[in-house]
Amino acid sequence: MATENKNLSVYDKNKIPNAKNLRFGIVVSEWNGEITEALFKGAEDALLDCGALSENVIRWNVPGSFELTFGCKKMIQTEKVDAIVAIGSVIRGETSHFDFVCSATAQGIKDLNVAYDVPVIFCVLTDDNIEQSRARSGGKHGNKGTEAAIAAIQMAVLGKEL
Repeated sequence: MATENKNLSVYDKNKIPNAKNLRFGIVVSEWNGEITEALFKGAEDALLDCGALSENVIRWNVPGSFELTFGCKKMIQTEKVDAIVAIGSVIRGETSHFDFVCSATAQGIKDLNVAYDVPVIFCVLTDDNIEQSRARSGGKHGNKGTEAAIAAIQMAVLGKEL
């Protein structure tokens, strides 16, 4: 397990660029809201901790993880953001629906990163059960939202430097 020996919430603030002059989008799936709200909180807290101004953090909601790609695309097209964090949670069920949603969401976010000059960070948990999701959204493995926000800062700065 990739997160078994890692706390997703740990970062060295001294190694992260100041986010004061950056603008961030966060697109949040409403499906599995307990998990996605916790991921959002982790992402927002990390951005603010690293200097982002609250008025420069824009949140949009979409119904589910499958809709994240469209939401992120529209945010790129209509908001002047330096990076976007796409937050979702897909928990395996009894059918193959899980596989289709996970694959399409990952491919869609990858396609946005290829098509646009705004980095879109993949913060979609794809877990086998709710306990795994809770462990990665503020539980024993930390918060993937925090990790995604740090990646968003780093990629936004990289995008501005190039």
